[in-house]
Amino acid sequence: FFLLSTFFICQLIFTNLSFSKVEIIASINNKIITNYDIKKEANYLKILSPKMSELDNNIIIKLAKESLIKEIIKKEELLKFVDLNEENTFANQYFNDVLFKLGYKDEIEFNRELLKYDSYSLEEVKFKSKIEIYWNDLIYNKYNSKININKKKLEKKIKEININQKKEIFLSEIVLKNEKNKKNLQKLINEIKLSINKIGFSNTASIYSISESSKFGGKIGWFEKTNLSEKIYEKIKNLEINEFSEIIKINNNLIILKIDDMRDVKRIIDKDKELERLIAIEKNKKLKDYSIMYFNKIKTNYFINEK
Repeated sequence: FFLLSTFFICQLIFTNLSFSKVEIIASINNKIITNYDIKKEANYLKILSPKMSELDNNIIIKLAKESLIKEIIKKEELLKFVDLNEENTFANQYFNDVLFKLGYKDEIEFNRELLKYDSYSLEEVKFKSKIEIYWNDLIYNKYNSKININKKKLEKKIKEININQKKEIFLSEIVLKNEKNKKNLQKLINEIKLSINKIGFSNTASIYSISESSKFGGKIGWFEKTNLSEKIYEKIKNLEINEFSEIIKINNNLIILKIDDMRDVKRIIDKDKELERLIAIEKNKKLKDYSIMYFNKIKTNYFINEK
């Protein structure tokens, strides 16, 4: 009886000690974020953008908290329209695209990294991917009819392409909201430039960029130089690898682009398929802007309490 009583008392003590370590860091309406949630998200963000490990721990915690707040708001908004527990083949494809983007050959290799970093389970990461794909669907359904694409301009661009050789560049971005106050805007731009010089483009993107690509250190992938808009092409055409552009104003946002890599690709281009691809790229750019705008709009409907 004595041994049994001692065992239960010890269990109670250890349980209480365990619970005493859990703290509520933030709440969004009735949803809470604990220090345990922050730790998992921070470790996950380090997997998505390895250079983030170089940042001060307080900055990483801040980024993890912001990322979770954003995800919870998206999830709550989506639950008004869809059942997130339903199977979604596009979510699986999105998850596989993320793996490819990060350089993992399969789920097994990626899962090893999750375990090493003491982050989410594979199923939890897949659910996070599902939230993103459903969010993209929501934005598409809301704003697709408002998007106008100048096909003639794209067709002209295709005619100018050398059909045997293409120059591709791997881009990273920092997307900022255009400040109306010129003094505040200049202060922010100076802050960004100092940050890039001090901690690098990738970590600066993680801290300052309002785009979803911030989770990946600003990386957005391979693009053909000639397929970029004239405004962007003019700003980056003379840049070398590891150089970044001046501020580019696109709609209501400001963008800084960096060339991470460059390559020549030789292949015959199917002009019809190329037109479809360019239309998709242009649509995605505009939908990304709508996504930021819509999120900022609905965010005001949620009560956010942070420590």
